[in-house]
Amino acid sequence: MFRKTPSAPLPTPTSTGPAISFDKVPAGLVNLTKTAAVSLEKSGLTGQRAAVYLVLDHSGSMTSFYRDGSVQRLAEQALGLSANLDDDGTVPIGYFGSTAEPMLDARLDNYAGIVDRTHPAVRWGSTNYVAAMQAVIDEHQRSGATDPAFVIFQTDGSPDDRGAAERMLRDASRLPIFWAFVGFGNNIHFLEKLDDLRGRAVDNASFFHAANPHQVTDADLYDGITHEYAGWLAAATAAGIVA
Repeated sequence: MFRKTPSAPLPTPTSTGPAISFDKVPAGLVNLTKTAAVSLEKSGLTGQRAAVYLVLDHSGSMTSFYRDGSVQRLAEQALGLSANLDDDGTVPIGYFGSTAEPMLDARLDNYAGIVDRTHPAVRWGSTNYVAAMQAVIDEHQRSGATDPAFVIFQTDGSPDDRGAAERMLRDASRLPIFWAFVGFGNNIHFLEKLDDLRGRAVDNASFFHAANPHQVTDADLYDGITHEYAGWLAAATAAGIVA
């Protein structure tokens, strides 16, 4: 997979290891946390810190991915990554369809079955990228976080308004937020376009295709969602977007 080399130095890491030590991670997430650590190390990201968010498509076409456990697995993978990047042990999850739902927290102590427990209360809808992205931006700004945001944005289709989604990603390129788009299924053409979108202050997005999530290894998923983050972090720091 194409790996962008940072054209500027990465910020000095605040630590030499994961944000949460492996012995404090629940047994069910230890292997994921270690696998994520390997992917981060490949890109020189060991010790870097970020607030990890997970955005989940709740459009009608996603029903099979919720039913077969693919979405729950992604939530667990997000926590494995977060344990390396963020010491609060929490990943805010935002479901979106026609609108964006209020975010809820997946934590190291409540992650098991969290998707099955929470998504049935959410209506199935369309695919409003803009509402979902704005919800993350608002949440990150409200939190007062000083670390950048790493957003795993999962979807299985194109947005309701393609032009608005493109404008949102361009506008967001001036914010300390990186968007790792993950495409389930095969409707990926728009996500590929976003990955190469022109007119941004810095390249603030990547794309990983997980056509059948159960056939994607944890290592491949982590490599896929982190491989462009180092380049963004270096560029965003050089541009003054990340302090």
